[in-house]
Amino acid sequence: MNPVALRETFMTIVVQTLSEQIFSLVRDRIISGKLPTDTAIRQDALAAELGVSKIPLREALARLEQEGLLLSHANRGFFVRPLNADEVEEVFALRLKLEPEAVGEAAKVATDADRKAARAALDALDVAASGDKTQVGKLNRAFHMSLVYPLHRQITVQIIERLNIISERYVGKHLEPAGRDDRAHNEHLALFELWATGKSEEVSALMRQHIAMTLEDLRKQFETEKTAASA
Repeated sequence: MNPVALRETFMTIVVQTLSEQIFSLVRDRIISGKLPTDTAIRQDALAAELGVSKIPLREALARLEQEGLLLSHANRGFFVRPLNADEVEEVFALRLKLEPEAVGEAAKVATDADRKAARAALDALDVAASGDKTQVGKLNRAFHMSLVYPLHRQITVQIIERLNIISERYVGKHLEPAGRDDRAHNEHLALFELWATGKSEEVSALMRQHIAMTLEDLRKQFETEKTAASA
């Protein structure tokens, strides 16, 4: 490879790596609510804050749009996609179809290393729930996915992970009312204990109940907000 081509390849790798870092950072800000839904993302200011050029920033924002977290409007830029009841119904319906069965099947083949990783994910989630609430959505996803990863079915795992990524902001919304932290902890602990002991059918049934109850709570929250807005 000639020097010019080598330099171009290196620069492409650098941009891609930087874009990945920006993607993760901005995604965390969206999920934590630090980026509001009613104002455009100020790309110049964000690029200056992060000390990056607009090229990797635009790549990261475009990917976040593909992930369903941003919307782009011609001549107006990128906006954080609002939470909405229709998306909740779609995402959680798909999770109900895929996740409980996947967790049950994974419980049959999980190794000691898998169980250790799942326990660590649960512990990290508990620490965040009692401290840094901005991390709860991400760590909730990490725990749920730790129960799926041992399945080693790449397409299934990728689809479930994508659904859990979209769900992260809704998890934060679901935990807003007092008392739900404790309920979530108890349900997660019960899920882990059933999964870690290989009780496939029981953990599948409990996961289905866990997701369904979260969906029902979110339905009520959206309905309450809709009623209040129209009053």
